[in-house]
Amino acid sequence: MSSNSTEDQLYEEARKRVKEKKDFYNGLATYLIVNGVLVIIWALSGQGHRWFLWPLGIWGVFVLGDFIKIFVIGQRSDHEAVEKEAEKIRRER
Repeated sequence: MSSNSTEDQLYEEARKRVKEKKDFYNGLATYLIVNGVLVIIWALSGQGHRWFLWPLGIWGVFVLGDFIKIFVIGQRSDHEAVEKEAEKIRRER
């Protein structure tokens, strides 16, 4: 296996990670804006039942899940995969 293809694989993995992180931050911004607007609507409508907590909480669980997948589990498994691949390359040489 050539070092050029290894570099290409590394750049492809880096591109994938950057895209995942950008998508997460875009989703987080959308979550904050939409739920901020819902809280404002609730506050301006007389502050009755706190209905805004339902979308805030349910959507928040998904945002938290994405965070864990991308920043906690994903990095650990990527590191292990890179180490495993590096070991294969060492054996080939």
